[in-house]
Amino acid sequence: MNIESQISRSALAAVKALYGQEVPEKMIQLQKTKREFEGHLTLVVFPLLKTSRKKPEDTAEDMGRWLVENEPAVASYNVVKGFLNLVVSPQAWLQLLADINADGHYGEKQATDDAPLVMIEYSSPNTNKPLHLGHVRNNLLGWSLAQIMQANGNRVVKTNIVNDRGIHICKSMLAWLKYGNGETPESSGKKGDHLIGDYYVAFDKHYREEVKELKAKYIADGMTDEEAEKKAKEEAPLIKEAHEMLVKWEQGDPEVRALWEKMNSWVYAGFDETYKALGVGFDKIYYESQTYLKGKAKVEEGLEKGLFFRKEDGSVWADLTDEGLDQKLLLRSDGTSVYMTQDIGTAEMRFNDYPIDKMIYVVGNEQNYHFQVLSILLDRLGFKWGKELVHFSYGMVELPNGKMKSREGTVVDADDLIAEMIKDARQTSEELGKFSDMTEEERANVARIVGMGALKYFILKVDARKNMLFNPEESIDFNGNTGPFIQYTYARIRSIMRKAAEQGVELPATLDGTYPVNQKETELIQKMAEYGAAVRQAGTDYSPSGIANYCYELTKEFNQFYHDYSILGADSDKEKVLRLVLAANVAKTLKNGMALLGIEMPERM
Repeated sequence: MNIESQISRSALAAVKALYGQEVPEKMIQLQKTKREFEGHLTLVVFPLLKTSRKKPEDTAEDMGRWLVENEPAVASYNVVKGFLNLVVSPQAWLQLLADINADGHYGEKQATDDAPLVMIEYSSPNTNKPLHLGHVRNNLLGWSLAQIMQANGNRVVKTNIVNDRGIHICKSMLAWLKYGNGETPESSGKKGDHLIGDYYVAFDKHYREEVKELKAKYIADGMTDEEAEKKAKEEAPLIKEAHEMLVKWEQGDPEVRALWEKMNSWVYAGFDETYKALGVGFDKIYYESQTYLKGKAKVEEGLEKGLFFRKEDGSVWADLTDEGLDQKLLLRSDGTSVYMTQDIGTAEMRFNDYPIDKMIYVVGNEQNYHFQVLSILLDRLGFKWGKELVHFSYGMVELPNGKMKSREGTVVDADDLIAEMIKDARQTSEELGKFSDMTEEERANVARIVGMGALKYFILKVDARKNMLFNPEESIDFNGNTGPFIQYTYARIRSIMRKAAEQGVELPATLDGTYPVNQKETELIQKMAEYGAAVRQAGTDYSPSGIANYCYELTKEFNQFYHDYSILGADSDKEKVLRLVLAANVAKTLKNGMALLGIEMPERM
């Protein structure tokens, strides 16, 4: 039990002993004492005044005296108006440090076999282009959220839904047939996803040329600019061929399907390389080519049950006006499905595969309305988690030089960004002299860990709901609120521990009251003890930024301590041992916290 829980329990007992009444736990409000006052924890007594029937100051005095006499963790107290500031005893801090030391994952919960099963969907790429900066934020958020939910005692399944069908896929296929000359990833030396992305851009380039020519012709024939533009876009030979190819795909044409499978396999191999570099993965991957038919069947089933209705043109709709929304198209008049239908089909497949208790979709905020509707539809169709599904809605991410447009080939490519980050990390580390006495293999590994740590931390420290500007230069800084700053502090502690081991210093399993503990040390112990609360809050809020913020605060606290006190040069052996135990647990807590963000920690830097 942590100190706060222990004191809260005693405070409840104090109210009963002093005033003869039991009060609910929520009446006991403990918070960290403000720096300008003496104490570690502050009890707010205002909620207890109806029970005590006394002034705030008198109630605080009563409670303070009782706690000092009856709760060993409380050494002394002082009263400031209606606030009771409690000084925690050194022995209680040492016991707390021993508890933290004894648990390799202090503050995290292990999942049991009957723990809730949370499914998290993230990534959701299209197979017509490589992953870009927006996907990077999505993947990092999804992976981190999975680690956080697991650290809160949930069983977690990480899933990906790949958009592997539709007109955009046919555009890449058609362009490859027309302009590819049989080019393959092997013949060109390009990653498969980049190769296919190039043909998607090539399609758009040729298509725009066709539209431009046709538009000029239609204007010459007397059409308005707007009419000419619309007709040219519909009549351009390339787009017509792409639509014909899509129809053939839908009909299962063997040649089209074989080409589709071949080109998609190139893309998947490319995606896998990027996922590996990002340090993310999935337990199960679903494909829209397999889910869209399931969705159509589920909609037809809903139609039979009277949940949906069919219009005169044959299209199927859901009426959501009773929910304050509009009518939503589910099947077009020609029977083809829309995104909503596919999501219903995917939900059906997943529910058959896993006993899901909670479903979290990591998707950008432009899809807020979509998921509002999906939640209602899944609930109507009988999915037990439909009403409570979570849309983890995040903002867009941009670079300082502006937005991304994938059709024009000016997308901020994920692979390029990763390579650039690692290169910058290496260059910065070399300039700061952090690579001395390292082999080439070690340097390359540290550059990778620091570069990826800088990228992940910079993206995850921002509240996910906000749009953000990713500045690569700012992210690789060994000072300030950055990944490298936290990683460097960790590596510094590991270096201290290695030196201590060389000196033959052994760390005890427990610490008794003979170890002196000063104010800065108690502040560090208190900050480490807050890790569990940070993990719980991040799980409740679905907020990786809360973990990033905690790791930064703990790092600052340690660096302040390290600036004020020597560890290996402590005045006594007992002080040295205590500080080494403290440092080792700060390192452990930072490593665990950063792991929840998907960030590795280097042993040397």
